[in-house]
Amino acid sequence: MTDFDKKTGASNVVPNDLSAFWMPFSANRQFKKNPRMFVGAADMHYTTSDGRQVLDATAGLWCVNAGHCRPKITEAIQNQAAEMDFAPTFQIGHPKVFDLANKLVDLAPDGMDHVFFTNSGSESVETALKIALAYHRVKGDGARFRLIGRERGYHGVNFGGISVGGIVPNRKMFGTLLTGVDHLPHTHLLEKNAFTKGEPEHGAYLADELERIVGLHDASTIAAVIVEPVAGSTGVLIPPKGYLQKLRDICTKHGILLIFDEVITGFGRLGTPFASDFYGIIPDIMVTAKGLTNGVIPMGAVFVKSEIHDAFMSGPEHMIEFMHGYTYSGNPMAAAAALGTLATYKEEGLLTRAAELAPYWEEALHSLKGAPNVIDIRNIGLIGAVELAPIKGEPTKRAFSAFVKAFESGLLIRTTGDIIALSPPLIVSKSQIDEIVEKLGKVLNEVD
Repeated sequence: MTDFDKKTGASNVVPNDLSAFWMPFSANRQFKKNPRMFVGAADMHYTTSDGRQVLDATAGLWCVNAGHCRPKITEAIQNQAAEMDFAPTFQIGHPKVFDLANKLVDLAPDGMDHVFFTNSGSESVETALKIALAYHRVKGDGARFRLIGRERGYHGVNFGGISVGGIVPNRKMFGTLLTGVDHLPHTHLLEKNAFTKGEPEHGAYLADELERIVGLHDASTIAAVIVEPVAGSTGVLIPPKGYLQKLRDICTKHGILLIFDEVITGFGRLGTPFASDFYGIIPDIMVTAKGLTNGVIPMGAVFVKSEIHDAFMSGPEHMIEFMHGYTYSGNPMAAAAALGTLATYKEEGLLTRAAELAPYWEEALHSLKGAPNVIDIRNIGLIGAVELAPIKGEPTKRAFSAFVKAFESGLLIRTTGDIIALSPPLIVSKSQIDEIVEKLGKVLNEVD
């Protein structure tokens, strides 16, 4: 057992055998030679096994929007654990999940009046894709079976998600994936939009590629288009001005459902409850997870417009309308965590706080322009990215070296390829923004 010192926050013993745990999305061999262990967390900081404080500039993995170990969330989980640990949601209910659904619908864009619960962003994507396909079927339009994603898109790691996703390493080892999938081009125009502050000026025309895909396959075969409003995991690709509206218009014109993957952008990341609110564009289906429970207990939620939900509500009342779900859909513990999270967001105004901090964040982040090897800086809301020139013949190495050096200097960053992604908890202060940028600047000057 690990010996934990409550006074210093240090763990005196690192586990003596690290081999059993096959770590996800990790360089396992490198990590296990020189482990980086967190043993505690509070507000904006992690505590390492050797007692150091590490400033969290990534909200864990884009999910700890309210900061770490917040009292209302902790109390909600403790109370629920003592009251009822589990209840099935197949043909049975429990009050908290209905309370949560009502609160989420009140927060959602107009017309998104129903929520289907899952356990993760990946499951939310799978659920959204299945809802889209089944919706056309129940309407008597089953010929609509095609799904359209986007290059460099990230939609989780299940087969549907990697099929519509467009990150090559996530796809290449897993065979033919789903059939009937096509992809829009990504929107990263480095040669025209480098060092843009906020939304890029160039690239809205890339949405017109959807018309080309419609012309190739015919609209009558296309069920849905899925995109991240801001592509996060691929390195913070911000949509050009007018791009998302064009996608919305084309989908509406051809009867294609538009799915927004808001696993990262949901719950205040752009300074509004959802990116849909920020851009003023309402999709037909909206995918969420991460910030829903502040990352404390896995949970996801898929929002749908009433017309989609209501299309399933036909036939004998004793029959199941949609043959889909998970053992832990609407789990009481997760529902309690989500309710505590929403209460924290409301009490502290966190769903809109990023709008107040965004200008300061933008200027601080762009002060890194001119640092060694920096070829682009991007920002929107409380999201940012610093793109580095790759080392010839050794892609990802420069950014990974920066990640390790940052950890050693007390800063947690996220890297994807040779891009450093930043998304601090929404409780971040201006002085902590300064600290993030100062430490990152020193790291960039040290990395070859």
